[in-house]
Amino acid sequence: MRSLVRVLLGVLLLAGGAVLPATAPALAAAPALAAAPAAPPARQAAADPAPWTPPLSTRGRHIVDAQGNRFRLRSGNWDGAQGSWNGSGDVADPANHHAGQDSHGIPLGLDRVPLPALLADFRALGLNSVRLPFSNEMLHTTAPVPDAAVAANPALRGRTPLQVYDAVVSALTDAGFAVILNNHTGTTRWCCGLDGNERWNSTRSTAQWADDWVFLARRYRDNPRVVGADLYNEVRRDTWDDPNWGLGDGHDWQAASEEAADRILTEANPDLLIVVEGINWTGIPADGLPHGRPTLTPVRTLSHTLVVSNKLVYSAHFYGYTGPHHSGATGLGETHDPRYQDMSRSELEQALYDQAFFVSAESGTHFTAPVWISEFGIGADETGAAPRAWFRNMTGYLAASDADFAYWPLVGWSTTAQGAPGGDSWAMLRYDGAGRRSGVLDAGDWRTAPFTALTTAGGRTGPVPPTPAWYQLSTDHRDQNASLLTRAAGDWDSGARKAVCPDGARLAGLSHTGGRGLCSTSDLRAPGGGQTVVRDERYVPAGGDWAGGYTKLQCPAGQFLTGYSLRGDRVSAALCAPARIPLAGAGRTVWFDRGDARPAGNPGADFASGHYKGQCLPTEYAAGIAFTGRVGFRPSPASLLCRALPAG
Repeated sequence: MRSLVRVLLGVLLLAGGAVLPATAPALAAAPALAAAPAAPPARQAAADPAPWTPPLSTRGRHIVDAQGNRFRLRSGNWDGAQGSWNGSGDVADPANHHAGQDSHGIPLGLDRVPLPALLADFRALGLNSVRLPFSNEMLHTTAPVPDAAVAANPALRGRTPLQVYDAVVSALTDAGFAVILNNHTGTTRWCCGLDGNERWNSTRSTAQWADDWVFLARRYRDNPRVVGADLYNEVRRDTWDDPNWGLGDGHDWQAASEEAADRILTEANPDLLIVVEGINWTGIPADGLPHGRPTLTPVRTLSHTLVVSNKLVYSAHFYGYTGPHHSGATGLGETHDPRYQDMSRSELEQALYDQAFFVSAESGTHFTAPVWISEFGIGADETGAAPRAWFRNMTGYLAASDADFAYWPLVGWSTTAQGAPGGDSWAMLRYDGAGRRSGVLDAGDWRTAPFTALTTAGGRTGPVPPTPAWYQLSTDHRDQNASLLTRAAGDWDSGARKAVCPDGARLAGLSHTGGRGLCSTSDLRAPGGGQTVVRDERYVPAGGDWAGGYTKLQCPAGQFLTGYSLRGDRVSAALCAPARIPLAGAGRTVWFDRGDARPAGNPGADFASGHYKGQCLPTEYAAGIAFTGRVGFRPSPASLLCRALPAG
């Protein structure tokens, strides 16, 4: 969502000793989610001019449908259910809502246009999917929306905001659209300032936030065209603290998003795509002080590994008036950093690559995934040459890179509640009080040509073959058990820090220090499951000392490494799983206690930045870990036993 930069200005005022601006009130006590009315059953989808088969998954940098065909997200953001109140003044006065538009906590436009007409306009824009924001407060609200809020859709009268949201989801999916649920705010008010919505846990605990996600994912799990969970919008600094990526504290977005994702996939719906947005802002926007927009840059060194593979999508937002280190403010809170709209086309493309697109462009890494630019946009009334050039360059880059995208916003008003000209000029589709439309579908909107070029640009279509995938393991601050089979078997090394590859992958590499691991896709595991915890040298055969003077934790014959555990620096145990085929072949020792020992070409990329690493060849499997307890040496992993995979 377009930032109001109040969060940044408020921080500056605080630094100068000013009184803090009021934030949104915490959520009032609400009934348990389980008591919410049931969602209507999913109905047969209407005919779709571009048919696709759910569920969606990922293959490398692409999203694919159940048939393995490319499904490029050509999306719009239908906002409103996340809230529109600006946070001050009478909430009943439309003037105190963003652009004078009181959404009443439901998707905008239902007061002015019947649902079928709205969806027909979405289709005419060339969209196949909708990002549908919501607030956590909306999930708990039991009061029905005012009749006026759904005046053009009288069948929705008397419904709560969540029931209206249900109806919108059902209408979209019946019409063939894919729906990505987006937790945009905690409180039902306009984002993004010092508003209580800065982090996923600003007004609730991380566990409560994940509980809400499990509830909503279960609510729509029988509707296969609800395809994704976009976990949280524009994570950013609050008054005092920055979010982070990997520090292990209560502001660790990488850890919280992985925790919520695993809960959604295991407790609610394993078919959903999980969308993780980068960090939107850290620091105080003042020259000489650290500040900036990390976006997806931390993914290069610490990525997500989920319990269900091929479900991860990363996302980022770009607006011309902001920049890699520019808050978007003018006047107070503005720095001398360039905005995106100040950049030449080549400079912009380099910034986009560095902040986000490297994730999808660099194949064969632990972080390779689709990147969805889930917000970008500009006003129809924009006359500035630089902003207009930015929009053309932005849409041109999205087209040239065959990117997934979602414009912000999709729907807005063109007249105020009193009938005077007003509303949100950024909306692609604007409607007056009588439902008359203006915007990108009509002549005269300067955005029409660049946006149409984007939606009609050629790109990859048809089957996308399966591609080898790599997964990073981390024991920095917690266990990382990405295997459902191992989870079902219980705690295999109580008290130790444990890391286990996802089902369908094998351990390929380890770091000497830092506790990191690398997994690669494999169909090696026997379908019946089973595992062996190895704590000593009992499986090292006579005459098979592959690391003289070191303690060797070797898998039994016919098994391969899928995990490891540590107590402090010391190796605690190795986890092995039985193979579905006989394992044989000569082995070799890969030492990495004094330097890197990795295959040519860096497969999987740097999975333990700043640490020595060892890795088997792609044509090998790991069968053992060696370490030493000698005084003066680290008891951490020092070598791997790598053995050749059977031919074929």
